[in-house]
Amino acid sequence: MKQLILLFLIAGFSLQAQTVRKYSNEFLNIGVDARAFGMSNAMVATTGDVNSGYWNPAGLTRLEDKQLSLMHASYFANIANYDYAAFAMPLDDNSAVAFSLIRFGVDDILNTTQLIDDQGQINYDRISLFSTADYAGTFSYARNLPLDGFSFGVNAKVVRRIIGDFANSWGFGLDAGFQFEGDNNWQYGLLVRDITTTFNAWSIDEDEFAEIQGAVEGQNQDLPETTEITIPKMQLGVAKLFTFNYDYTLQTELDLNFRFAETNDFLSTPNLSMTPALGLEFGYLNMIFVRTGLGNVQNTRKLDGTESTSVQPNLGVGFKYKGIAVDYALTDIGDSSATLYSNVFSVTLDWEIFR
Repeated sequence: MKQLILLFLIAGFSLQAQTVRKYSNEFLNIGVDARAFGMSNAMVATTGDVNSGYWNPAGLTRLEDKQLSLMHASYFANIANYDYAAFAMPLDDNSAVAFSLIRFGVDDILNTTQLIDDQGQINYDRISLFSTADYAGTFSYARNLPLDGFSFGVNAKVVRRIIGDFANSWGFGLDAGFQFEGDNNWQYGLLVRDITTTFNAWSIDEDEFAEIQGAVEGQNQDLPETTEITIPKMQLGVAKLFTFNYDYTLQTELDLNFRFAETNDFLSTPNLSMTPALGLEFGYLNMIFVRTGLGNVQNTRKLDGTESTSVQPNLGVGFKYKGIAVDYALTDIGDSSATLYSNVFSVTLDWEIFR
């Protein structure tokens, strides 16, 4: 195991000399689980179920039984489909594992590169269809540390990206997370995604590329880069659970999301940027939940050249009974002023339902 981790570290540092991108494999930053969406993805400290494999693998140690999670969402007026499935189970009192699969895809895209024939005539029979899809498979392992209240977890992920017959890639990376349960219902979490950097090695069909290489004069003259590097990101969270009259609860969490690059985030420097996220969950009898959150705080530039700060609000509800949890969120994956809000549904099944 130590040799495997060392191999990933060496590979990650050697890739630093290659071109890196601020935004790479962005479909892996959307999130999973309608509960998390309703709380603006502020989950790194409180997550403790099957979805911890995504939000913070250290949270898997809180599992008491096997769990299954399924989610579906449609974005951009149902043009893009986002699907997620995960399974997790405890190995013993101190460790757990999880497996998850994510697909973000756009199907039946019109390929009009051959619309005009050799005689310069438009021929609609030359239109074909293709799909583009991004896949990620993740194996997660978590274990309690000897220090009371501490747990850690790691993700090993494989990324597969396909753009019709034009190009495809394979990618590999690691995430690492920690959680700490303090006194008086305080919780803390830390997650570093792509801790070794995640790389995608692209294979481009040069014959397909040659057919469209001169489609726009002065553009697309050279083959694109074949290696894509995803730089690390860090999420730091603190949470507290309040209980009122035994039946009512309020789960709160504040997360700080860091990128090691200059972006449009709320706070940004040449080497580091940060945007906060706040999530609230009101619960009754641990059965009915109402959620809200604020996140994705960005500095935006208007058409008139002035700058402003945008905030993305999210809402959600949930119902849990005898091991079955059904959640819904009204959310937005991008700039709240530019994209439509989307409906997200998820279901989590706990094996306790069979007992």
